[in-house]
Amino acid sequence: MKDKEGNFGCSLQELRSLMELRREESCAMIKEKYADVNGLCSLLGTSPVNGLDGTVEDINRRQEEYGQNILPLQKAKTFLQLVWKALNDVTLIILQVAAIISLALSFYSPPSADRQHCGKAAGGVVEDSEAEAGWIEGAAILLSVVCVVLVTAFNDWSKEKQFRGLQSRIDQEQKFTVVRAGHVIQILVSEIVVGDIAQVKYGDLLPTDGVLIQGNDLKIDESSLTGESDHVKKSVDKDPMLLSGTHVMEGSGKMLVTAVGVNSQTGIIFALLAAGEEDDSDDAGEEDDKQKKSRWTTKPLNEDGQPKKKKNQSTKTKSVLQVKLNKLTMQIGKAGLLMSSLTVLILITRFLIDTFWVQGVPWSSDCVPIYVQFLVKFLIIGVTVLVVAVPEGLPLAVTISLAYSVKKMMKDNNLVRHLDACETMGNATAICSDKTGTLTMNRMTVVQAFITGRYYKGLPRLKDIPASAMDLLTTGIGVNCAYTSKILAPEKECGLPSQIGNKTECALLGFSLKLDRDYQAIRDKIPEESLFKVYTFNSERKSMSTVLYNPDGSYRMFSKGASEILLLKCCMILASSGEAIPFRTRKREEMMKQVIEPMASQGLRTICLAYKDFPAADGEPNWEDEEDILSNLTCIAVVGIEDPVRPEVPEAIRKCQQAGITVRMVTGDNISTARAIACKCGILNPGEDFLCMDGKEFNRLIRNRAHRQDLAESESPCQIVSDRQIQSGIIDSTVLKKRQVVAVTGDGTNDGPALKKADVGFAMGIAGTDVAKEASDIILTDDNFSSIVQAVKWGRNVYDSISKFLQFQLTVNVVAVIVAFTGACITQDSPLKAVQMLWVNLIMDTFASLALATEQPTDALLLRKPYGRDKPLISHTMMKNIVGHAIYQLTVIFTLIYHGEILLNIASGRNAPLHAPPSVHYTIVFNTFVLMQIFNEINARKIHGEETCSRGFSKTPSSASSSWEPSSPSCVALNWQQWLVCGCLGLGSLLWGQVVSSIPSCGCLKVLKPATRAEK
Repeated sequence: MKDKEGNFGCSLQELRSLMELRREESCAMIKEKYADVNGLCSLLGTSPVNGLDGTVEDINRRQEEYGQNILPLQKAKTFLQLVWKALNDVTLIILQVAAIISLALSFYSPPSADRQHCGKAAGGVVEDSEAEAGWIEGAAILLSVVCVVLVTAFNDWSKEKQFRGLQSRIDQEQKFTVVRAGHVIQILVSEIVVGDIAQVKYGDLLPTDGVLIQGNDLKIDESSLTGESDHVKKSVDKDPMLLSGTHVMEGSGKMLVTAVGVNSQTGIIFALLAAGEEDDSDDAGEEDDKQKKSRWTTKPLNEDGQPKKKKNQSTKTKSVLQVKLNKLTMQIGKAGLLMSSLTVLILITRFLIDTFWVQGVPWSSDCVPIYVQFLVKFLIIGVTVLVVAVPEGLPLAVTISLAYSVKKMMKDNNLVRHLDACETMGNATAICSDKTGTLTMNRMTVVQAFITGRYYKGLPRLKDIPASAMDLLTTGIGVNCAYTSKILAPEKECGLPSQIGNKTECALLGFSLKLDRDYQAIRDKIPEESLFKVYTFNSERKSMSTVLYNPDGSYRMFSKGASEILLLKCCMILASSGEAIPFRTRKREEMMKQVIEPMASQGLRTICLAYKDFPAADGEPNWEDEEDILSNLTCIAVVGIEDPVRPEVPEAIRKCQQAGITVRMVTGDNISTARAIACKCGILNPGEDFLCMDGKEFNRLIRNRAHRQDLAESESPCQIVSDRQIQSGIIDSTVLKKRQVVAVTGDGTNDGPALKKADVGFAMGIAGTDVAKEASDIILTDDNFSSIVQAVKWGRNVYDSISKFLQFQLTVNVVAVIVAFTGACITQDSPLKAVQMLWVNLIMDTFASLALATEQPTDALLLRKPYGRDKPLISHTMMKNIVGHAIYQLTVIFTLIYHGEILLNIASGRNAPLHAPPSVHYTIVFNTFVLMQIFNEINARKIHGEETCSRGFSKTPSSASSSWEPSSPSCVALNWQQWLVCGCLGLGSLLWGQVVSSIPSCGCLKVLKPATRAEK
């Protein structure tokens, strides 16, 4: 209701105050102020049946008055903040301090110091004009640090931008069902306004606050707001308040939207959290994680309000590759720090012995600045060893490879919500797949039926069914299917009718239409608001029941559910005359053998339809006693529903099996139906050993430690589990010695825990509930199993890309560390300067990351077994390549360092005094080192022992050729003959690679193996 000026009868503040109340308090307030919910609807100018008019003017007016259903994005880190974060790297801080000291001391010269008395190494520095160039190295190091920081900050900024783009896409695709102008439509969550009548159902994540108008056995998970894990039962007369960010775990209903966006309960808490984060803005590590979460998820609230559940949420904190990389990087870092410290210690010890003992130089305070300069020089050499030991380019390669793959996977119908999920998928050893919609087309049709004592291998005709039985059948289908499920006319001529809502219910509605009975006419006669009680479907009941109240005071309940469960609760069955007759045990067993099993063996889902009358004379039953209510039913019919296997699924499963991945089907069907579908999909093949079991048996085995180990090591692995409740058992068996890397698909709310516990959780983009999507890592936008195969391919490609870069990077590091350490200890100077290695890391590693981390996947990736958790990150072949190429490069470099001046007829660069200018000798050494890495980058493209590296050759040189700068720091110009020598020695690395690849890999190189295993 609006006044003449168009204002609403309820203010924003009044609605906010109302939504802060709970349970009895809220009911009392609604009754006191508005009489009932209909009164509140009237004040907000909406109809509880027809909803809003939906006019643009009305919607705009409501958005102005009550706000839009949008939460502000998390404040992005500025580029300067990312620069500051990059500057906090310990290695870079050490370099900055050393460079500043070196820079300051290079300009300082004590006026009275006789440098000849400070030792041979210091001699001639002051007299030489070359001392003027002493500042160059310090300045060059600072410039290199600036470049590294800018590149790192830009990379982080790009990654954050990509997450925000992904977030925006998720938000744009999220829709919710509302009633406008009497029509049920789906609109974007951001378009919902106060006054909308929203339909809530099992699996929804509520995007707004609201007051319940009508509910059917509605249960809500409010743990994200309250921390209470128990589901809260909602009803109009006891607890009608529905809050944004909570999950619908059971039932359905309608609600009046009363608060949106920042005015909703989630928005209010979100604003408080955002204010707190501004005060603690230095919490660096949390920002990236927050960008991965949906704007409507309530995980920030979980972290604040639900500490008990944190333990469960940490299951997937690190992927398989992350664990391996972290262990490897940690050990490389420790080794580098040890070598660096040892280098500095040896240099200082040698200097002290040589100066004060061998030369016998007396101590003089005038020489202290000179000695400090030497100390800084030694420190810079030590830092050089540390710089070349740590693979700085590795994080960049990982990020580039993952970001590139995520972008490309979008085209393969994989919407990646968490970056590390795509590489984890490459290590998957088992896929537990849902059947409906993933392996099958999710377009269900009734193709067989048993009704009034007769088994129809096709559909019965209208004249074959008695009128009384037909009325019971069609009325039961009409009212006992969710009113949101419906069949719409084909969009195109000769097209198939559109199925909206639950596909099993759509099959039953279609069956009713084929019997020339319009279910909509029944629903118009019995609207959803008039239903007395609804027992909604859940995984425990495996059935749905709807109770109607009759004018004479009696009740009639219609039920539908899995035939193997519901038939056991039937004591009567309709005979050929349409009358109910006793349904004894022998008759039930005959029916199971002659009807249910033949249907199931053809892969049909069998659904039993039944009813029960409650006479008025018996009084009102206890509706809370479900066991009593759902007993002594009368069977109306059993129907066989077909869901055809997707045509591309058998080939996709064959590829998975070829790739060493075990595909397991988890379904709610009975065991016979599940086995038949598995055979059609290719999960089970004739002549093979396999194991099929129902959920109860599986849970019994999985909870027993001894049986669990036996099941895991069984020669006949479990291929089918017939129960949707057991996926968590498959995933949670983490105590096994050989824990597998498991991917799980799911679409329902009950799949949420399994999707979270799995290494990779796949949610269905079309049929999936909001709860399932929120718990997942990857959303399949086409609900197709073949898209999972593409995810496997991309995941393995990421793993191989990182391995390629690691092989290249470790070769560079091994050679550089040995050269820097050996040269420093023998000549008191590193042939590879700190500034040179910074430029190598900055330029060459960056382009190597681009070249090696952005290759397209091939079908050959599916021809090998998965690596799993225990496979070393560095294989024997990779170790052979690293050691083999390091031997060649070290031989060349040491020959040039100690005999280069003789072989090339140039002046020696060894034992140069402090602040000496760059030499031709060491320029050739550095130039040869860089060119060998460029050609070795081509060798690094093959990590599995392939003999040729020419395929795709054009891509690598183009990137690698730009990885060397003619004006490299601490270098001088070379003539063409010297360039030719450097080029030939670099090209030799490519030729040497063919020799190394011909050597068989052996198990003798196991030094790095412990460092590269993943934790179990």
